[in-house]
Amino acid sequence: MNYQTQRFQFGLGPGMTQMVKTLILVNIGVYVIQNLFISFFDIDFNGLFGLVPVYFLYNLFIWQIVSYMFLHGSILHILINMLILWIFGVDLEREWGGKAFLKYYFVCGIGAGLIQILFNLLFFPENQGIPIIGASGAIYGVILAFALMYPERELTFLVFFILPVRIKAKYLAMILAGISLFSGVFGADNAVAHFAHLGGMFVGLLYLKFDWQMYSIAAQFQKRRENKHIIQQAKKRQKEEEIRAEMDALLDKINEVGYENLTEQEQAALRRASQYLNEEQ
Repeated sequence: MNYQTQRFQFGLGPGMTQMVKTLILVNIGVYVIQNLFISFFDIDFNGLFGLVPVYFLYNLFIWQIVSYMFLHGSILHILINMLILWIFGVDLEREWGGKAFLKYYFVCGIGAGLIQILFNLLFFPENQGIPIIGASGAIYGVILAFALMYPERELTFLVFFILPVRIKAKYLAMILAGISLFSGVFGADNAVAHFAHLGGMFVGLLYLKFDWQMYSIAAQFQKRRENKHIIQQAKKRQKEEEIRAEMDALLDKINEVGYENLTEQEQAALRRASQYLNEEQ
């Protein structure tokens, strides 16, 4: 990946890309369904489709590792996540393409959920029955990727909707990671899956580095295949030239003395040359 270091002014860009738009619409749709079920039906929707470690590990509710990313706890929760997805995801999708961006988004979200489960098992066993919900793990992975792709891009935020603060993308990612780490270790708010935030960043970083290495390896093999193909084509052209030269010499001899005066070896060579050239056409 080409990590750009130019300075840019932060902005929402000319418009929303297709995959980002689809993710936002799906999240909003699921949020509406989630609240309808919670309000009008006697169903533990968050327990069924949120990521509940004890259900996921012991009851094999494996769909939860994906479905939890589309649930949110409040309008503010989904509003912030979708706004960040729009701001940071659009440029990444334009750079990578929709399919690659969607794959990265799910890799980060799934990895974030697994890491949060691991930390719950090791350090917070009392939280194993609490549903983990939200796209924040995937969103933090998107922020990490944006900071790697555009580290020097300046982002402008309005603190308390009044005070403008400008910060480079790379520093924003560091600050958010630091806040999540501090809150996860020392915070008392069990309602926020801080290690899922860190997990999304960590898995995103591993994925991007691994993908870059795989791209390099694949590029080397592709180059070798291309070189091999070039060599094979050169040998093929050389063989054709040699056969054509031999055939031209035999045809010249036929013009001089006639076909019947060719030796058996020359006649056989002429047939082989003719057959080879016909097959290559």
